[in-house]
Amino acid sequence: MENSRVRMALPAVRATLVRPTGAPAVCRKFSRIIEDMRVSATVLALCAALALPAQAADSVVEATLDNGLRVLLLEDHRSPIVSFQMWYRVGSRNEQPGATGIAHFLEHMMFKGTPTYGRGRFAQLVEGNGGRDNAFTSADVTSYFVDIAADKVDQVLTLEADRMRNLLLSPDEIQSERQVVMEERRTRTEDDPDGFLGEETNGIAFRAHPYRAPVIGWMADLQRITPAEIAAFYRTYYVPNNAMVVAVGDFKASELLEKITRVFGAIPRSPGPPPVLAVEPAQAGERRVTVSRNAQLPIVYMAYHVPNSRSEDAPALELLSTVLSGGRASRLYRNLIHDRQLALNAGGDYSYFSFDPNLFWFWATPLPGQTPEALEKELLGEMERLKKEPVSDEELLRAKNQIEASFVFQEDSVHSRASLLARFELIGGYRLKDQFVPRIRAVTAEQLMRVANAYFPDDRKNVGILVPKS
Repeated sequence: MENSRVRMALPAVRATLVRPTGAPAVCRKFSRIIEDMRVSATVLALCAALALPAQAADSVVEATLDNGLRVLLLEDHRSPIVSFQMWYRVGSRNEQPGATGIAHFLEHMMFKGTPTYGRGRFAQLVEGNGGRDNAFTSADVTSYFVDIAADKVDQVLTLEADRMRNLLLSPDEIQSERQVVMEERRTRTEDDPDGFLGEETNGIAFRAHPYRAPVIGWMADLQRITPAEIAAFYRTYYVPNNAMVVAVGDFKASELLEKITRVFGAIPRSPGPPPVLAVEPAQAGERRVTVSRNAQLPIVYMAYHVPNSRSEDAPALELLSTVLSGGRASRLYRNLIHDRQLALNAGGDYSYFSFDPNLFWFWATPLPGQTPEALEKELLGEMERLKKEPVSDEELLRAKNQIEASFVFQEDSVHSRASLLARFELIGGYRLKDQFVPRIRAVTAEQLMRVANAYFPDDRKNVGILVPKS
């Protein structure tokens, strides 16, 4: 779960699904026909059309500076803008018990200034030049981006290099921002039924791996973390040999690389951050948690341990997630929301880009009058159907088209192009990006059945139920 500052785009579309208003049966049938036609034909035509201008900038210039900073540059001259992104290989995965939330806390502090550029000056300079900046923290990475006019990118280089080396971490600023982070946790987790249940379910799913801790951290840790700990974390992980620069836009790559080398090259290499060695043991049986919170309706969460992108089964898992929860033609929407009207919303997610094996998620909120037990049974029924019945050719083609269309649409944005380059570089190399769609296209219905049987056994599920307080 990434910080709310920005949710980075992923290859496959994921959406929380909502029940549509009632409509005559003939209208529902007609709308499905139209939707299928759009996905199977029109979307492919749009993909082909969008791919043409994107091909004008397909050659990535890569370099690794002497201090270890990785650089990926891609020229894209369709618009006079640049997306300049800094990615640090650090997230909640790198935290220690008792200091959870420190990676996200430090992300907030990165906007508090340096001796050269005081408090708030980073955003002022970016916005004053017509740009926008933001950041997010996830379990695996912390990322900062600036999208700005191409002729202003030199200023961004200076700002990013300065805060990599010279961040101010005054105790007063830390104490002030501590209250902001704690309020963010209260708002987005403790006072939010969905966020609270997701955190509780994640907590029972992991026992040994640091993925068990929430990205935002536990409240007790946020109250306790000291300025010295934050400074030590900054010195350990915000170093060039643990960072990557990715830029896509209207520039000459050779010239921009020379500037990056000059500005960032003076920052010395540091000792490598400690590796994350924890391995989550195989789950031995079902785990379950039931919580009671102030809420209008119950919520059901289910999660299974699955491999990440390094597995040969990753494309099939990505497709399974799309078949189940990718839009209004997905099984969860059609069966639980539209046709039978059992759920108010339903969805799912698969962490393709996770550094370590993670979870395959499902969730649903029953309509008034429906019980969470009944909805859990329905979700399990969808899993059993995947294990026993091959996905139809129509469903399989539609899911593949959805994933490819989403992937191609991201190529139409310099920001998304930079993000995708970074994502694939972090999991093994940016060239893996070119293999993503072909791997998806190669998946068969038989592979989907095998993967469903391999990773969704009934005795290895993690279930979270939220029961509203009366």
